Amino acid sequence: MTMRPDPTFHASPKLAMEAPAETFAYTVLLSPDFSKPDALAVIDVKPGSPTYSKIVHTVTMPNKGDEFHHFGWNACSSALSPLAGHAFIERRYLIIPGMRSSRIYIVDTKPDPREAKIHKIIEPEEVFKKTGYSRPHTIHCGPEGIYVSTLGGGGKDGTDGPPGIFIMDCETFEVLGRWEIDRGSQTKHYDFWWNLPRDYMVSSEWALPPQFENGIVPEDLLSNKYGHRLHFWDLRARRNVQTIDLGANHQMALEVRPAHDPVREYGFVGVVVDTTNLEGSIWTWWREGGKFHIEKTATIPPEAAQKDQLPPLLQGFGAVPPLVTDIDLSMDDKFLYVACWGTGEMRQYDVSDPRKPKLAGSVRIGGIVRRAPHPNGQAFAGGPQMVEISRDGKRVYWTNSLYSTWDDQFYPQGIPGAEVMANASPGGGLELAKDYWVSLPDGYRAHQIRLDGGDCSTDSFCYPSA
Repeated sequence: MTMRPDPTFHASPKLAMEAPAETFAYTVLLSPDFSKPDALAVIDVKPGSPTYSKIVHTVTMPNKGDEFHHFGWNACSSALSPLAGHAFIERRYLIIPGMRSSRIYIVDTKPDPREAKIHKIIEPEEVFKKTGYSRPHTIHCGPEGIYVSTLGGGGKDGTDGPPGIFIMDCETFEVLGRWEIDRGSQTKHYDFWWNLPRDYMVSSEWALPPQFENGIVPEDLLSNKYGHRLHFWDLRARRNVQTIDLGANHQMALEVRPAHDPVREYGFVGVVVDTTNLEGSIWTWWREGGKFHIEKTATIPPEAAQKDQLPPLLQGFGAVPPLVTDIDLSMDDKFLYVACWGTGEMRQYDVSDPRKPKLAGSVRIGGIVRRAPHPNGQAFAGGPQMVEISRDGKRVYWTNSLYSTWDDQFYPQGIPGAEVMANASPGGGLELAKDYWVSLPDGYRAHQIRLDGGDCSTDSFCYPSA
């Protein structure tokens, strides 16, 4: 029998853009009050289908209180690395961690996504025993295994030692152990990603569990005690080689998005809020002369509001901060999408010149004060949050929930779960699709989205685009 790599693996970003369009979107659903188990929704995204923009299957978990957040595939285009030993595995299983329970579910999406089912459950005790970490967060499929970042260390409150990254076997799903050999000064964690041929990783910081699990801690925020540094790593040596502080006022450096084409040694990170003026910001990093450099390249101002329009948390400020809670980069490295969860805006920046982003498009939906409805007339609570881009860059999907306790602080009137999509013009510009509206079951909120065959925050590539 001839073995061939999974056809959804692509050597370069350009080849990924030319692949067939997605037909299903996988979205995690969480029960914010833990009254029911979390779930995975399979959504039909094929235009013309009789079930277009509808949930066609749901995988309901057997436990309560997991708090699904981020998740990812067991394998992706990184398996084509010339240094990998896993070129013939499939992009088949979704790795879904419970951020609050530290339990991890492995969901099998084949042979039919409409019959996806639980393949394996990794109980938290295995994670604790083999890694000393807790609160698993981001999943990335690497050439040699599954990388999982965490937000907590050991102990009941997750502060017994720093959080970090651990590795899982991409075929057996066994937890192998900690990734770091030398973490340097890194003491908080959030997102991470890499440039495989250039052999570096970048990671960011959010907070320790006592600073996020029961909601944002205003005193800690105003004292600038949330994360504000980026860490750069020698990927193969598993060693921290450089740490850059963005300034303590730049609180919560979250999603990191390296350029997809590995010849481009730059990337972006979003900062939730500047405590001196409530701005959100985008920063560009690059490597030059053997060192990493970073600068603030775009800012998003707060919007003035009356006290009675604001939740108690914000009433003393008289304004709504944009709250940059997610960013995503198109496969051709041309457009950066920035979710402003507070003001209810999805921004599209042209980043052809990565150090000079230019606003190219914007749509409004939701928001703390504006509460802009969907074009179909449906009310949209919350604001644009987790964003995912189709491989060809033509469709931009997003949901509206950040994290259960933070949702309740910023949107105390509630956030019924919803998922929407905007069409993106090749030259710039966004327009919400009137016919794409995913209604979620009552009592559930939606967070991250994954697309079948890969998407712009899933795949990492080993070869340049020709």
